[in-house]
Amino acid sequence: MADAQVRPIRIALIGAGTVGSKVASLMLEQAEDLEARSGAPLALVGVGVKDASKARPGIPKELITSDVPSLLAKDIDIVVEVMGGIEPARTHILDAMSRGISVVTANKELLARDGATLAAAAEKNNVDLYYEASVAGAIPILRPLRESLVGDRVKKILGIVNGTTNYILTKMDETGASFKDALSEAQKLGYAETDPSADVEGKDAAAKAAIVAQLAFHTRVTIDDVYCEGITKVSASDVKAAKEMGFVIKLLAIAERLDDDSIVVRVHPAMIPRSHPLASVREAFNAVFVEADAAGSLMFYGRGAGGAPTASAVLGDLVAVARNKMSGRRGPGESIYADLKVKPVAEAMTSYYISLQVADKPGVLAQISQKIADNNVSIQTVRQDGLENDAQLVIRTHKALEKDLAKTLEDLRNLDAVKEISDYMRVEGED
Repeated sequence: MADAQVRPIRIALIGAGTVGSKVASLMLEQAEDLEARSGAPLALVGVGVKDASKARPGIPKELITSDVPSLLAKDIDIVVEVMGGIEPARTHILDAMSRGISVVTANKELLARDGATLAAAAEKNNVDLYYEASVAGAIPILRPLRESLVGDRVKKILGIVNGTTNYILTKMDETGASFKDALSEAQKLGYAETDPSADVEGKDAAAKAAIVAQLAFHTRVTIDDVYCEGITKVSASDVKAAKEMGFVIKLLAIAERLDDDSIVVRVHPAMIPRSHPLASVREAFNAVFVEADAAGSLMFYGRGAGGAPTASAVLGDLVAVARNKMSGRRGPGESIYADLKVKPVAEAMTSYYISLQVADKPGVLAQISQKIADNNVSIQTVRQDGLENDAQLVIRTHKALEKDLAKTLEDLRNLDAVKEISDYMRVEGED
C-alpha cells in the first residue's frame, strides 16, 4: 500500500456511457489495488457528461457535471476521455494538454483523424497521450507496437478488429446463413447496432487500421489514407466457395510496407487459408497478426469490444500514466519521424479468387489465360465444372498488383466467351 501521505492523483473522466460507467465503477471498486499498482491513490474528482440530470448507476451523483471546462480547471492530473466522436472531445483533450494534463482516451474516430496532431500537442506540453483502448478492446496491441517492437521493422499487419463483422462471417461460414440473416442474429444478441453501417461497411475497422499503421510505420496516417470496403456484398455462395477451397472469409484490416518503403493501408473482406492463425478467430473475438523482420510472426488475441474489455485497457493506460506521474517523467511518445508515402490500394500486392460463367467450347480457357497474362497476372490454379451448355471456371491467381488484377477483371468482362464474373475476392495470408 502506498504511503498515506502521498498526494492523490486526480482523475477527470469525460463520458459515462457503457465504457465510461465501467471505468468509473472499476476505479471505485478496485481503489486499493489501483493505488498499490500506481504508487498513489487514484482519486476520481469528476465525471463530465452531456446531460447531468440523467441517472448514472454506480457513479456518485456529486461527481457528475456537464461543465467540462470547469472540471478541467480543478487541478486535474489525468483526463480519461471516453465520450467518443470528434467534437467536443478534441477540444477537451487539447484544452487538458494545454493545462499540463495527461490524457488517456479510447476515441478511435478522433485518433484516426487527428492522431498525429494530438501526439504533437502531447509532446509540446510534455504530457502523456495513451490510447490502447482505441483498437481491439482489451487486446494489448498498441503498446507492443509503440514499445516492445520499436527496435524492429514491422513489415505487415493483418487484423480482425471488428467483432460485429467477425461474428456475422463466422455464422455465415458455420451455418450457411445469408449476410442478412447473420446480421439479424447479431443484432438480436447485441453484437450489432440497430444501425450497423459503421461496422459492416468497414468504417470502424478503417479507423483502427489508421491508428495501427501510424504506430507501426512511424509515419502520419489518417482514415482518409485507408481503402475501405465492407462485407455487405459477401454472399453465402462466396463463403461456400471459400470453404470448398480450404479458406475462410474474414474482414481484414491490413497495413503493409512495400518494397520501395511506401505503405498501403486497406480494409476489405478476404479469403485466408484455414491453416492461418487468424482463421480460427471466431464470433466477436478480435486478433492482430504482426510480421516483423527480427521478431517474426506474432499474434494478439482476445475480446475486442464491450464495456468491460475496453475499460480494462483504459485502466491499464491510466495506471501506466499514473506511474509516469509518480516518477516525474513522461512515458514513450509517438515516434512519427518517417515521411513514408501512403499509396492507394491499386499499388498493393494481392492475389484473387475469380469465378466465371463461360461458354463451354474449345479455346475459351486459352482466351481467358491470355487475357490474364496480358495484364502481368499469372494463374496459380484453375478448376472447371460443366453446366450443360456453360462451364464454371474457378481461378486463383498468383500475387500481382491490385491495379493489374482490376484491369484483368475488366478485360475478362469484355470477352464474348465470358457470360458473367459471378464472384471475385482477394486472397491473403498465403505468404
